[in-house]
Amino acid sequence: KIKRQRKRLSLSPPLSLFSFHPPAKRLCCRPGYRPVCGGSGPAQGGSSKTLVPESLLDIAARKVAEKWPFQRVEERFERIPEPVQRRIVYWSFPRSEREICMYSSFNTGGDESGASGENGDETRLPFRRGIALLESGCVDNVLQVGFHLSGTVTEPATPSEPEVVCSVAISFDRCKITSVTCGCGNKDIFYCAHVVALSLYRVRRPEQVKLHLPISETLFQMNRDQLQKFIQYLITVHHTEVLPTAQKLADEILSQNSEINQVHGAPDPTAGASVDDENCWHLDEEQVQEQVKLFLSQGGYHGSGKQLNLLFSKVREMLKMRDSNGARMLTLITEQFMADPRLALWRQQGTTMTDKYRQLWDELGALWMCIVLNPHCKPEQKACWLRQLKKWNGVDVCPWEDGNHGNELPNLTNALPQGAHDSASRPHRTVFTRAIEACDLHWQDSHLQHIISNDLYTNYCYHDNTENSLFDSRGWPLWHEHVPTACARVDALRSHGYPKEALRLAIAIVNTLRRQQQKQLELFRAHKKDLLHKGITSITNLEGWVGHPLDPIGTLFSTLMEAGRGDEDSSSGGFLDFSGIHAHTVPHVGQALGESFLALAVETALMGLGQQRIMPDGLYAQEKVCRNEEHLIAKLQEVDLDDTLVKIFRKQAVFLLEGGPYSGLGELVYRESVPMHTFAKYLFTSLLPHDAELAYKIALRAMRLPVLESTAPSGDMSRPHHIVSVVPNRYPRWFTLSHIESQQCELASTMLTAAKGDGRRLETVLESIQKNIHSSSHIFKLAQDAFKIATLMDSLPDITLLKVSLELGLQVMRMTLSTLNWRRREMVRWLVTCATEVGVYALDSIMQSWFTLFTPTEATSIVATTVMSNSTIVRLHLDCHQQENLASSARTLALQCAMKDPQNCALSALTLCEKDHIAFETAYQIVLDAATTGMSYTQLFTIARYMEHRGYPMRAYKLATLAMAHLNLSYNQDTHPAINDVLWACALSHSLGKNELAAIIPLVVKSVKCATVLSDILRRCTLTTPGMVALHSRRNSGKLMSLDKAPLRQLLDATIGAYINTTHSRLTHISPRHYSEFIEFLSKARETFLMAHDGHIQFTQFIDNLKQIYKGKKKLMMLVRERFG
Repeated sequence: KIKRQRKRLSLSPPLSLFSFHPPAKRLCCRPGYRPVCGGSGPAQGGSSKTLVPESLLDIAARKVAEKWPFQRVEERFERIPEPVQRRIVYWSFPRSEREICMYSSFNTGGDESGASGENGDETRLPFRRGIALLESGCVDNVLQVGFHLSGTVTEPATPSEPEVVCSVAISFDRCKITSVTCGCGNKDIFYCAHVVALSLYRVRRPEQVKLHLPISETLFQMNRDQLQKFIQYLITVHHTEVLPTAQKLADEILSQNSEINQVHGAPDPTAGASVDDENCWHLDEEQVQEQVKLFLSQGGYHGSGKQLNLLFSKVREMLKMRDSNGARMLTLITEQFMADPRLALWRQQGTTMTDKYRQLWDELGALWMCIVLNPHCKPEQKACWLRQLKKWNGVDVCPWEDGNHGNELPNLTNALPQGAHDSASRPHRTVFTRAIEACDLHWQDSHLQHIISNDLYTNYCYHDNTENSLFDSRGWPLWHEHVPTACARVDALRSHGYPKEALRLAIAIVNTLRRQQQKQLELFRAHKKDLLHKGITSITNLEGWVGHPLDPIGTLFSTLMEAGRGDEDSSSGGFLDFSGIHAHTVPHVGQALGESFLALAVETALMGLGQQRIMPDGLYAQEKVCRNEEHLIAKLQEVDLDDTLVKIFRKQAVFLLEGGPYSGLGELVYRESVPMHTFAKYLFTSLLPHDAELAYKIALRAMRLPVLESTAPSGDMSRPHHIVSVVPNRYPRWFTLSHIESQQCELASTMLTAAKGDGRRLETVLESIQKNIHSSSHIFKLAQDAFKIATLMDSLPDITLLKVSLELGLQVMRMTLSTLNWRRREMVRWLVTCATEVGVYALDSIMQSWFTLFTPTEATSIVATTVMSNSTIVRLHLDCHQQENLASSARTLALQCAMKDPQNCALSALTLCEKDHIAFETAYQIVLDAATTGMSYTQLFTIARYMEHRGYPMRAYKLATLAMAHLNLSYNQDTHPAINDVLWACALSHSLGKNELAAIIPLVVKSVKCATVLSDILRRCTLTTPGMVALHSRRNSGKLMSLDKAPLRQLLDATIGAYINTTHSRLTHISPRHYSEFIEFLSKARETFLMAHDGHIQFTQFIDNLKQIYKGKKKLMMLVRERFG
């Protein structure tokens, strides 16, 4: 028979992956069967009509339609009655809208009508638009022929677009849509709105769809004439499209040896699946690849990272629905990730990938971990994945798990390591390594099976109290496995839609952790004295649970929290409904009386965060530790603490303080263990209202940062350290150290704020800060914080906290005194402000001990100057006696600073000592003593001008002559900044009298070789008579000084000589573009020459010499002749 022999076409590419058992489906409407369509489930008790029970035919047909390919049905039975065929075909279409929603929107469709959209405009999601098209009557011409559904969907006209009619065709098999085509030409990963509209029409209104058997069945009933008529009419209606194909087929059929005649039967696209066909939902592989490629090429811009995360969420959604396309889609995504050209570029350049991109790779690895741990996957499926994972793992550019650094972590399936590992002999772990290792795990362990399958699995008679016992002392089951691996099982169960089983295993793991914690505490207490005496601590776990690539604590926490909130989807078949479970209900035997999922979740998080764990190698791994810790604490902060939870906090706080090497807050910690500052700050703020003593114990214990201590406890680890090259043999490579120190600072600041008004606590916190914080900038921040808290506007200043602030400020001054710090001036100014708030005795104290706190410049220019200012006097309400005492201290400081650093402090010292004659004279003598040795001409000129300004012209003159001795102006320095000082000094000497001018001119001649400067001085000296301004009762002679006599003759000769030397120097390297400038220079020289009585002759000789010596520069000499003859 034709129908028994016909060959079936595969409507989607065959997959090398696998299929899962489909989840339980919602029943759909049909005549005589009346659950509510398209929505929320069967109507219960709302109708007075009698429900007609389903027929045995429908029940059987529905089960066959779900599980069996139609070819197998045909092969099994000689003849299938037409009514049976019709019911099988009827029930083969999907009956749940949930999968249709999943394949037509990024958002996870929790309910049948779809969840709210991620992109803000959920009405534009294909699923929502499809519903709108269906409800507005846009679906027409719906026809089901066998396993093929067709129809038209009309897209209504808009102001900018005309009405469009789209032809839609859908193939289906075993309650899955296996192929879709639509006339809209949609190019996307997801089904278009028209496919959604037609699919939902069939789901919601099956009785309105005209149903026919597969077309081959209809043809089988026709005789030869009917078949000929059928074919000719078909060709006539569609002759332009099918005529070439029809003729080609006719030729092949009439040819005896053609390929088509070698096969019995003929293909039928409406006849359902063959035995060999994969049974999975239609997924456009090409579009998945294109979209991922596009997102990767955008490099994190245009929201591509968010789009990729949505794709990963879609994979998780598929896994939860136990849809085989989850693994198929992840394979396609991974292939595109591995083909990203940036991987090779980054590896070649030695640069790291961006943090967001790195997190996408992490999610990729975690998803593969979930897939290979599917508890119901077949061995051949796992073997296929393992081959694929090993292939990717072997590619050179495959990213490493911990960024750019190798690590020393144990194999996933091993227990905790007892010693160090030789990292050089072990290959790098990639993002796929854990998934590859997980392929060795199985679910066949009978104890594990009992845990996940039974709420009441207990053994109250079990008394084995060894380390690996199967039950605890209460008879509850325990699960001993490498903790991240055990939690990966929990994540896999959740991911594959087994929430109840995941919860059972999670509770067993938490109980195991609690028992382990108790045993560790007992062990440490037994050996505590010996361990503390030796000062030895150890890391018992190379893999920290917080910041671990598999996020074990996060998995346990979210599993328990979701169970407490009733978040897990209750529609998965065979699992308990969690709706109605409140946070503090107790539905599980593995929990103590009165204990809740919430309490378990919180305790688990506290245990994980408090674990002593080693800081991993590499920037990315270290950042991940910080990020995961902060993320977990943020989740905990969302929980309101009641009495039950406060008891758990107290219990865990005591465990942490007394836990020895197992706790990050034990008495001794390993030098490179992850600091507890962020966690301790959360514990401190949570416990403070309930048990302040315990809160402070925790916070003060956590303040330490042993990695920065040179005398940190020795460890029993032999692992090699990565040493920072700047400080050899001291620090390991802690890339996040600045963040860690800032968290330490935040913890200290939180304690200071809380301790306001409590002198004993403030003293304790201050000691802890001084002992443990090593960064001057962080101590300065704490000092500022304490100052702000102490001087809040709405209350009187807290003098104890102000003193703490001052003490911290003084420590900062001492720490930064001999080191460079760009905030140093700000720090000094702030300290003076703080000391002012504390009181006059504090100001006096810092001035008395200035040399341990400030440089001489800071002490004079900032400290003493501020102390002597009017604003300080007014702020402190000082009387005259107090003002004088403070001023005396400031003057003493100023003189000490001037002695120590006269170059920078002499002027400030003079200014501060102005009102005290003896101190002022002392300061002036210090300047004179230093003038010949350590002071520059600039400093001396500045002080000289100050002296003139204060009314001491002779002292100014003395200092100016000392300054001139240090000065040297060459011939070409005509813009030197000291020129103004030289002119001022000569003007001062000129004003004092002939003798003073005569004394300074030789100094000028010796120090200044610049012709223009000398000629400027010469002119100024000839314009007025010396001593025009009478000083010290001197009389002015009233005569101008002669240029033929000393001292001006000496100055004139020096000026002419300078012009001659400068001329020769300039002519050595002159270029034509400077000729005109040179001629102007000679004109100025002539003016100076002519000031001498024989100057005209001298200048003529000078020009003649130039013409002779530089006759080769013809153009220049021509210009000289034109101007000067």
